[in-house]
Amino acid sequence: MSAAPAPPVLSKREIQRISLTNFESRKDDITKQLMKAATDLGFFMIEDTGISQAETDSMFARGAQFFALDDKVKAAVPCDPATFVGWERDAEVSPATGFADHKESIQVAYDQRQWGSHWPVDDNCPGFRDEALTFMGNCESVVHKLLECFAIGLGMPYEDFKKALDNSAQDCNSAMRFMNYYDVTGRTFPTGHMRVMPHTDMSALTLLFQRVGETGLEVCPGREATTEYAMGDEWTPCNPQQGAITVNIGDALMYWSDDKLKSNFHRVRAPNPGEYQKQRCSIAYFCQPCLSAVCQGPLKKYPPITGQQMAESRYMELDWLKGHEAKEAAAKGIAGHKLPISVA
Repeated sequence: MSAAPAPPVLSKREIQRISLTNFESRKDDITKQLMKAATDLGFFMIEDTGISQAETDSMFARGAQFFALDDKVKAAVPCDPATFVGWERDAEVSPATGFADHKESIQVAYDQRQWGSHWPVDDNCPGFRDEALTFMGNCESVVHKLLECFAIGLGMPYEDFKKALDNSAQDCNSAMRFMNYYDVTGRTFPTGHMRVMPHTDMSALTLLFQRVGETGLEVCPGREATTEYAMGDEWTPCNPQQGAITVNIGDALMYWSDDKLKSNFHRVRAPNPGEYQKQRCSIAYFCQPCLSAVCQGPLKKYPPITGQQMAESRYMELDWLKGHEAKEAAAKGIAGHKLPISVA
């Protein structure tokens, strides 16, 4: 049996904060800042995006409106394991500890994929769908400003990104996920217990909206997560800041950039005594390549790959992960749990 995980080692690496104000006239300067942040930590914060705090607060309120419903009502839009759209709760269990992740989430997507009725009905959450789609469109506008800069920094035509990451396409694969981590005030967990296990995102870019004071997100730069369950590695807290959106590079953009832009491991650690233990909510917008999009970096380090192949590769990876962790869990005497599939 493996030794108990070591306490987390936290670093004080700086999470860069970048303003998008006067975007057109400052595009070259913004590009330099983005390239520096994306080639180093792979995580950064942006401000002056055009998405107001009032819009963000309203979207959090929509999420809270849904999560306040009875579980039987929420279960009418169950999570589809093939697409991840829909609602789930306590679905990720750490094989290292046997504890559930103590959260629920609902993932929604653009309608043209015809994924079925994954939206809460208006009778239960009036206005949820319309406001969420508007917010997703606003996120997409911000993402494309960032992609325009990354195209400059990588020496790629922006049109390549624009076509492959088109939220109006019939095979658009982008989505938004609302997460509600429960209040765990007074509870204690095994050392190193995670609310979300270390993972990378399959997206090109992820925009993460957090609420100030609700901590727990950490990043391990340089893919330095090397020990079992990534315990004992050096992690950097990525605490929310007023007026800022957290952004991270995903696997798709790392592949697309010939590994120049870094998709790094991140996690949400369970709070220790004395840390913030009340409810934690976040909203993640995943900008992902259309299924028919063909992605290849300017240096052609890797062969061309479609968005469909990227998605299937991630699903295969998760299937392997579930099987591997099931064996680990059995070895630790942990049974009867659904194992983790972290895509946030």
